[in-house]
Amino acid sequence: MAEDDGGYAALFDGVAAFEWDRDVVRVTGPEAETYLQGQLSQDVTALPEGGSTWSLLLQPQGKLVAFVRVYRRSSDEFFLDSDAGVGAAMVERLLRFKLRTKAEVEQLDWQAIAVRGPQAVTPKPAASGDGALAVPFRWGALNGYDLFCPAPFRLDQLALPAAVRARGEAYEAARVEAGFPRHGAELDERTIPAEAGLVTVAVSFTKGCYTGQELVARIDARGSNVARHLYGLLLTGPGQPGATLYEAPEADEAEKAVGSLTSVAWSPRSGWVGLCYVKRGLGPGHAVHLQGEGGQERGEVRALPLVPTGA
Repeated sequence: MAEDDGGYAALFDGVAAFEWDRDVVRVTGPEAETYLQGQLSQDVTALPEGGSTWSLLLQPQGKLVAFVRVYRRSSDEFFLDSDAGVGAAMVERLLRFKLRTKAEVEQLDWQAIAVRGPQAVTPKPAASGDGALAVPFRWGALNGYDLFCPAPFRLDQLALPAAVRARGEAYEAARVEAGFPRHGAELDERTIPAEAGLVTVAVSFTKGCYTGQELVARIDARGSNVARHLYGLLLTGPGQPGATLYEAPEADEAEKAVGSLTSVAWSPRSGWVGLCYVKRGLGPGHAVHLQGEGGQERGEVRALPLVPTGA
């Protein structure tokens, strides 16, 4: 497997692969479909065998437990994957409402290999190995598939001769530019899905009731009028995630805190880039600044994705 400048270019223009930390939960049984239909925000019954979709697993109050991808392997077997560290919360939340339901919920000791780029062709399920899953990934300009395998499993065990090994910093830059939110950065148990732009890709408004639906539906009916929104950020230099963003004050006014930086990365294409939450009323084109690693850095709020689809 060839090496290049960290694999960044291949993530968008060729094919790149890297080991990706994901938690995988399996739900099986004769009532697995019915149960998940009442727990997830997407229409699980509409998923064909071998199909996948983004979805939300919510608290009863409507805040986030996990942003997940749901994959249906058969009529009564489903897999939910999310960021590493979220699996235990997913299992606990699913078991909480499973009384007298013929479905089993378990977290698997599996690992994920991510393959990205326009030359990445998702293998057919039968070709993905014993017990393994090959699941498509699509998010803006960042596309490909993920191969989930029982641990232990390493990237160098795969036959991907044309792929570039992407380093972590290259993928992080691509993730930020694509606007793909991550638990522990943009997402946590306080997140309202509309704030992070998850509703459009992860919610069905025609499927019927599910746990946590009320808040999602109420906010959507009010035009997604939430207190903050997730945006991209172009920066003059690096900042520390969690740093407060300030808007330039008017004359004789105190400095105004308007948001916070959630992720930052160096992009070979765009320079320093970030993801941030800013308060309602601010948006693309607004100038902000923050205390960076080497002093004050300036930034400009941008719409997501920072890299256009098809770039």
